Amino acid sequence: MNLDEIDKNILQLLQRDSKITTKEISYRLKLSMTAIHERIKKLERQKIINRYVAILDKEKIDKNFLVFCHIKLIQHTKDNVSKFEREILKLEEVSECFHVSGDYDYILKVCVKNMKAYRNFLVNKLTTLQGISSTQSTFMISEVKNSTEINV
Repeated sequence: MNLDEIDKNILQLLQRDSKITTKEISYRLKLSMTAIHERIKKLERQKIINRYVAILDKEKIDKNFLVFCHIKLIQHTKDNVSKFEREILKLEEVSECFHVSGDYDYILKVCVKNMKAYRNFLVNKLTTLQGISSTQSTFMISEVKNSTEINV
């Protein structure tokens, strides 16, 4: 998709603050509000902008124990992969799941209250899923960078 500099600037501003007004964007980019509104609608129709979200402070909602859980499947059949992925979508503790190459098949990003909550998740939810050969957990020590912005 070809984006001009105006579209890129609009996307950068919206990524930094999705609640920025059309008026503010038009002021910063020195374009009419109508032009900005139409460009944003076009970006939404083209699914370049998928949705607008609120980013929560994990510490304030008591979900700041972050774990990257590496999963290895027993078999890599289409049915096993599909079933595993369907089941992962149901687990509220998993905020992100990536099918990856390398020693493991999946990496999960899990946000819970503490080690006890993670153990409960691991024992009572994750390892009850069919098709998992092994898991390895990596715990966050500190957050160095966390950005949702993509440079366009």
